[in-house]
Amino acid sequence: MSRITLPRLSVAVATATAAVALTAVPAAAHTEVEADKAQALAENVTVTFHAEAESDSSGIKEVRVVLPEGIAPADVTYDKGPAGWKFTADKDGYTVGGKELRTGASAEYSVVVRQLPDAKEVAFKTLQTYGDGHVDRWIELDENGENPAPTLTLKAAAPGAKPIASASATESPAPTDADPTPAAGPTLATASAQATDTAEDSDSGLSAATWTGIGAGILVAAAAVVLAVRRRGGTEQ
Repeated sequence: MSRITLPRLSVAVATATAAVALTAVPAAAHTEVEADKAQALAENVTVTFHAEAESDSSGIKEVRVVLPEGIAPADVTYDKGPAGWKFTADKDGYTVGGKELRTGASAEYSVVVRQLPDAKEVAFKTLQTYGDGHVDRWIELDENGENPAPTLTLKAAAPGAKPIASASATESPAPTDADPTPAAGPTLATASAQATDTAEDSDSGLSAATWTGIGAGILVAAAAVVLAVRRRGGTEQ
């Protein structure tokens, strides 16, 4: 009887093992994420991403991330990554990229998030681009999907933790056409200049009248002298 039981037991164990292997392990997220403080409302959190290379013919040159709700691009700063790679924020996330990595090399980089949202988990949809133009799209929110987005599970917020204002909300707004502008009119300097010009004009008019009177007086005096000389000459004759 033992000869019959042992083979059957071995088959049962093998079948159970295979079933566990097929059902308990979801599709691997080839871009993974972790944080030094994986807790809701935690501040200044370093979040590290590991983008595994999936191509046998080309290297990774860029990783584009769409940020989850509750994290604004202005609240994310670059920490470190592959040599020569740069960080660029955009309207809904950011891009980290640069010189193409060698084929088969994974891209690992980290960013600092000003504050994590008050949530149980946050997913970072990721587009992973290779030098030949191929793109791996890790964007599915279902962790059992074929292309799941890297997701960070968060602990409950610490007692007393509160949301802080986003950096984008505290930035000074740029001037717009709707901003009020000073009413058109003379400034103090303009008014002063106008007053000076008026005074100069007044001085110039008075001076001209004075010189006219002086000239007329000189002409009258000269005529009187000439007349007196003529009369004196006529008397002496």
